[in-house]
This record gives sequence, structure tokens and C-alpha cells, in this order.
Amino acid sequence: MAQTISYITGSQLLPLKRLPNIAIIDVRDDERSYDGHIAGSLHYASGTFTDKISNLIQDVKGKDTLVFHCALSQVRGPTCARRLAYHLEELKEDTGIKNILVLERGFNGWEASGRPVCRCTDIPCKGESA
Repeated sequence: MAQTISYITGSQLLPLKRLPNIAIIDVRDDERSYDGHIAGSLHYASGTFTDKISNLIQDVKGKDTLVFHCALSQVRGPTCARRLAYHLEELKEDTGIKNILVLERGFNGWEASGRPVCRCTDIPCKGESA
């Protein structure tokens, strides 16, 4: 059975993002480097996402909820979330990932609502929000 992709609002995500079981996956391409990002998010650019799915699964070991986003979460974020869901279905092994979500309104909506943004250049981001 295919995994369902649900949406989460920035208001819902804000108090949850520090929980140890959640990973935020930023699939924007170049704009992450100059627009900032959600603190602690992992960067898997949409242009190379499919090639790096195995790396992502390794990077999120121990997480059961993944929240995808791009700039607006209208195309790249939902597409990458679906690609992961299909990959997990084909993999047929338990990765521990139970929830795949997409951040409504994406990074642009997150930032426009005054939510914290990190401007570090660390990979992976360990930064706190500015």
C-alpha cells in the first residue's frame, strides 16, 4: 500500500521541529544558499533527489517523520515526497519512516510568517535560527 502524503502548516511544525524523530528536508536547488533555510534541515536538491534517495534514508535513520519543502511546496516538495514514498514502497524493508509530510506554503511561507530562518553555510546545518 502506498504511503499517504499529508500537509503540515508552519504553525503546526514550529513546536515539533526540535523533536528527535522529525527531519525537515529542503529540496530547493540554489536558492537555499542565498535565501537561508529552516534550522537543522537537510538539503537534498530536487534536481539530484532521485539519485540521492539512498543517502537520505541513511541520513534520517531513527526519524519517523519527514517534512519536505521547497520554495512554495507546490511542485518540488510534493514531487520529492512522492518519489520517496514510491521508493520506500519498492524497497519493501522497514526504514522506520512512518509519516511523509509537505510544509504548506514552503520556505517562502515559513519566512513570510516571521518564523525563524537560519543563514549558516554549514552542511549539514547544525545552526540555530537567527
